[in-house]
Amino acid sequence: MAKKLYFECASGISGDMTAAALIDLGADRAALDRALNSLDIGGFEVKISRVKKSGIDACDFNVILQHDNHDHDMEYLHGHEHNHGHEHGHEHNHEHNHDHEHNHGHEHGHEHNHGHGHAHRGLNEITEIINRADLTEGARALAHRIFRILAEAEAKAHAVEPDSVHFHEVGAVDSIVDIIAAAVCADSLGIDSVIVPALTEGSGFVRCQHGVIPVPVPAVVNIAEANGLTLKMSGVRGELVTPTGAAIAAALKTESELPESFKIVKCGIGAGKREYEVTGILRAMIIEADSKDAVYKLETNIDDCNGEALGYTLERLFDAGAKDVYYSPVYMKKNRPAYVLNVICEADKAEACEKIIFENTTTIGIRRIKTKRTILERTFETVLTSLGEVKIKKCFTDGFERAYPEYESICEICKKHGIAYYDAYRTIIGEI
Repeated sequence: MAKKLYFECASGISGDMTAAALIDLGADRAALDRALNSLDIGGFEVKISRVKKSGIDACDFNVILQHDNHDHDMEYLHGHEHNHGHEHGHEHNHEHNHDHEHNHGHEHGHEHNHGHGHAHRGLNEITEIINRADLTEGARALAHRIFRILAEAEAKAHAVEPDSVHFHEVGAVDSIVDIIAAAVCADSLGIDSVIVPALTEGSGFVRCQHGVIPVPVPAVVNIAEANGLTLKMSGVRGELVTPTGAAIAAALKTESELPESFKIVKCGIGAGKREYEVTGILRAMIIEADSKDAVYKLETNIDDCNGEALGYTLERLFDAGAKDVYYSPVYMKKNRPAYVLNVICEADKAEACEKIIFENTTTIGIRRIKTKRTILERTFETVLTSLGEVKIKKCFTDGFERAYPEYESICEICKKHGIAYYDAYRTIIGEI
């Protein structure tokens, strides 16, 4: 059964929260240690511990910097309260007494005036850091994607090219570590799909080097716009969604909707560093959809498209992950012969399938219908028969078990032995 990861972002999302939740979920600690020890940036150590958030036990992923352990990822100050004694999270522990500003990425040319020892790093430098690190190819590709999403969001905010953006927030050591850790942990869990229904965001204003800006900040807005993330606004004063957290969610997300019913296989809880009106945790869950799960049926009538185009569209739809595709002949208005195209697909494949239909047929509208289906538990195996190895599918329900040889496997045997399809089929069915 497909391994689905669900992020419950009721208290927002940040890089350290994500890394902690995935570690708590059972990510490979040895792979994480190798990756972090190989980072050619220096000046940090990582502490992983258990903490309480509103009485809830959670994993804490803490990047301890050589110069300070200040909250660089999303330090915030309410602009209108900045001079009235408003305190935030770690600010009262910070050894410096000058004003701290909200450090989102900013274009090349700004001076780094915080004195924390963090270099401004551009996307090219970060790319080299990732390429030199001890990562699997999956984790490396995911880390690159996260940083690219961040770079494009910051570039849009400042009207520059992504490769020209130099960040403090993204380039800071702690943010690099958070993103690498999240990529390694997600990759090690072997997830098939990731469900991110919505990111709960706060409200108010934050102060950055360019002035006072509203929540959600421009980078988060741009990431949400470009990647189809859903924001759910709350009345909480402060910033719940960091650009790093939003970028990780955007890079991982494959689905927006939870199954109507599901089982929780395992839950991991990651702790945030800031204190808000809501419990600062991110829950990551491995879930299994109930056997009566939901799928989408895409349907459209086509009366002015040639057969070659329809055949090609069918192939493209199967390549995109459609579960089934078929045409039904019909007569439409003015007695014109036509076809009804039906596509059965999961929620995360619906948009991609619709795009293929619009691009490759003459239709101008598609009906999307959410429907339930009941499926049998199934397994796939390779068995040895007198004709050779055959791939089979086994289906189970209360009281019986059925086995079916896979079509492609039978065809290979027919070609190999020069026998008819049904002769091969009957032989295999008699032996499995």
